Amino acid sequence: MSDRTITAADTPVAGAPAPSSTPHVDAGDAGYRKDLKSRHINMIAIGGAIGTGLFLGAGGRMANAGPSLFIAYAVCGVFAFFVVRALGELVLYRPSSGAFVSYAREFMGEKGAYTAGWLYFLNWSTTAIADITAAATYAHFWSMFSDIPQWVLALIALAVVLAANLISVKYFGEMEFWFAIIKVAALVIFMLIGIYLVVTSHDIGGNTAGLANITDNGGIFPMGMMPMLLLIQGVVFAYASVELCGVAAGETENPEKIMPKAVNSIMWRVGLFYVGSVILLALLLPYTAYTGDQSPFVTVFDKLGIPGAAGIMNLVVLTAALSSLNSGLYSTGRILRSMSMSGSAPKFTGVMNRGGVPYGGILLTAAFGVVGVVLNKYMPDDAFELVLNVASIGIIGTWGMIMVCSLLFWQRSKDGRVTRPSYQLPWAPYTQIVTLLFLGSVLVLMWMDGGISRTTVNLLPLIAAALVGGWFVVRKRVKKIAATRELH
Repeated sequence: MSDRTITAADTPVAGAPAPSSTPHVDAGDAGYRKDLKSRHINMIAIGGAIGTGLFLGAGGRMANAGPSLFIAYAVCGVFAFFVVRALGELVLYRPSSGAFVSYAREFMGEKGAYTAGWLYFLNWSTTAIADITAAATYAHFWSMFSDIPQWVLALIALAVVLAANLISVKYFGEMEFWFAIIKVAALVIFMLIGIYLVVTSHDIGGNTAGLANITDNGGIFPMGMMPMLLLIQGVVFAYASVELCGVAAGETENPEKIMPKAVNSIMWRVGLFYVGSVILLALLLPYTAYTGDQSPFVTVFDKLGIPGAAGIMNLVVLTAALSSLNSGLYSTGRILRSMSMSGSAPKFTGVMNRGGVPYGGILLTAAFGVVGVVLNKYMPDDAFELVLNVASIGIIGTWGMIMVCSLLFWQRSKDGRVTRPSYQLPWAPYTQIVTLLFLGSVLVLMWMDGGISRTTVNLLPLIAAALVGGWFVVRKRVKKIAATRELH
């Protein structure tokens, strides 16, 4: 069976019959174990949608935009759902551990796969820097770790998560399953307590829980609509791991049964946990009570005088950071292997161990995490923050590539060259076009926000130049590998 990538050259001329479609095969898919179960995929899906963006970031965002934050979470959640639904359709068409990189190769050629893959690596390699440092910082909260240097704690966190990823996909799945359980349990407990406090009009630090905390403090938009719009560029990255379940689908036995349920569940979970939590936070306390220096959940529990609440929430936030690191190592390992097998990533990133784990790519991402610990120690805060903002460019690029692949897939289905599965992205092609316009608007909002965000957008030409330069380095190897496959 040929695994030749269909390129623009294969497009039929007007009036000519459509060529026969040969199923695309990704060489990077060989060797994986189908060890992820339904419960793993379901919790990976929800775990990817819940992270530090809610547990830690919601406090500062609430203080800046007021109760209107729930609108920003709802809007971004809808587009995140469109992205993962589009990816879910592609997965059911052809499951692949290379995920959107593999689909970009099929529908856009090797240049598309190269661009999608390295933008994704850009996102996770910089995010790994944040995750390792965050884990060490959160561990220092407890006195038993206070005397241990931060870089030691960071390396311990990296070593534990790295070991789980390198041994077997089963260990990754189990670790992510329990990380997600902890995050979900914490949110459910908070929401149950919050609903009780609102229903009973309980006193919280001198404020009565209820609608008055919104109406008596400027309403839903206490500072106008613009602060909420500017927050969208930060909120969108709270959903930056939703695409992970598409990567994991390549290592499960029955993706056609598991994926639709996992993807569809993301929508109501986002509505319940993100939007529901923010609305509850607004009802429990005035938005002015929250700050960016403290988890909003800790703020509520502190004002209630509940002992040990800060320690419990610190454990949850630590779990969220480790979960993010776990996901990043897993997904970049699979993406880099897919790229390596086509020549657009270093050869060593395509190597697998006996457990069916692409350890070369995982180690490359882990190496960036180690560099991040050093950078965090010696670089000023602004420079470190700039590195983290670069991750935002990576996720916008990744989501954009997924939607472009989905759009090209839809077009080919109209030409009769591919058949869409019964599980489809609704309202195509308008959904893809509107999502791409939304992602473009996020870049505009980043530029309007000024400061580090504007500097990040101004780096786009430099990132583009690096991608172009990198392509000229690898293109001969890519063409050689493609020619060899053509012969076979």
